[in-house]
Amino acid sequence: MTNDKDLAQAKKEAAAKAKAAALARMKPKEEEKAGAEASEELSLEEQKAAAAAKAKAAALARMKAKEEETAGAEASEELSLEEQKAAAAAKAKAAALARKKAKEEEKAGAEASEELSLEERKAAAAAKAKAAALARKKAKEEEKAGAEASEELSLEERKAAAAAKAKAAALARKKTKEEEKAGAEASEELSLEERKAEAVEKAKAAALARKKAKESSSDMEDTEDAAKKKAVAAAKAKAAAAARVKAKEVSTGIEPTPEASPSINQPLLDKYIAIISQNIGRDALEDSYINKLSKDVPTLVAKPSTYLKIAQYLKFNENLRFDYLSELHGTDFETHMEVYVHLYSHKHHHPVALKVKLSRTEPMIPSIVHLWQGANWPECETYDLLGIIFEGHPDLKRIMLGEHWIGHPLRKDYEPYDVEV
Repeated sequence: MTNDKDLAQAKKEAAAKAKAAALARMKPKEEEKAGAEASEELSLEEQKAAAAAKAKAAALARMKAKEEETAGAEASEELSLEEQKAAAAAKAKAAALARKKAKEEEKAGAEASEELSLEERKAAAAAKAKAAALARKKAKEEEKAGAEASEELSLEERKAAAAAKAKAAALARKKTKEEEKAGAEASEELSLEERKAEAVEKAKAAALARKKAKESSSDMEDTEDAAKKKAVAAAKAKAAAAARVKAKEVSTGIEPTPEASPSINQPLLDKYIAIISQNIGRDALEDSYINKLSKDVPTLVAKPSTYLKIAQYLKFNENLRFDYLSELHGTDFETHMEVYVHLYSHKHHHPVALKVKLSRTEPMIPSIVHLWQGANWPECETYDLLGIIFEGHPDLKRIMLGEHWIGHPLRKDYEPYDVEV
């Protein structure tokens, strides 16, 4: 509103100035007209001088009017600029005042709100505290009432429970006694029958044991008698053979052959045999001897069934401790296969040879690789060339001829599959 008012006032003042300027321009013309009329009456010279003076005055008046108009316009422009600035300043001031007022009102509202919320909070807290106090009071009253009721109820219930327990215990005792009585009667009858049956079984078992003992003793006696007879027959045959040789030597005039001196390794062989007989059995070995053709090495011939067990004792017995396997090979004797194992003890510094005889049709014995790793490749070689199978070998395979080779070349009955080969 203030700006509009200022603008109208400025227009009004500008119109007034323009009107004044127009009147000023109009006045010289009227004076010029009046002068012309007067000059007609004056002389020509005077008329000319008067006209020049009038023209000069009119020019000055126009010039002055223009200057005033220009000054008015400039003043009007300056005034409007000032007014605009003043209006803008007034607007800015009014806006600042409005913002300040709004802030003051907002602040006042916030303070009022805070005061109000504080009061409300206090009131709410008071109400909560009051409600909590009432709740606690109510709970206490209910608890007190419940406790009183439960005391009365528990007393009655305890009495009822105690009576029920006593009744159940009496029934259980009665039932137990009845069961014990029935069990005792049954057990007496059962034990009598069982005792009779056990006595019969025992008598039967004893009779069988006696019968078996008699049979085994008679077998042993027969075996011992047979062994004695064989030993006697062998001794007689040996003595007869010696007598025949001696008689032949006497008849032919040949000097008798001196008896061979015992081997220095005989004590070792006796020691091995004693340990094996003591730990495995007297019949664990099939044969034993001193191999004169192989540096008098003590030689043990195991049965296929005792081969692995004897090998284990040779490895782990403290008095034997054969920790090194120097040789393992097989031989085809046409009547049977034979595996030869030569061992040496670094602890006791003594050797031993372990042999085992096998069937030619199914030559098969346990592997001893787990006892001596040195038996790994020799067992594969024996399998490859003779076809002897070592059960439990970690990787038994043909290492010389290949898996596609047919037959085993070291067998006495081997025939090459390809005749040209």
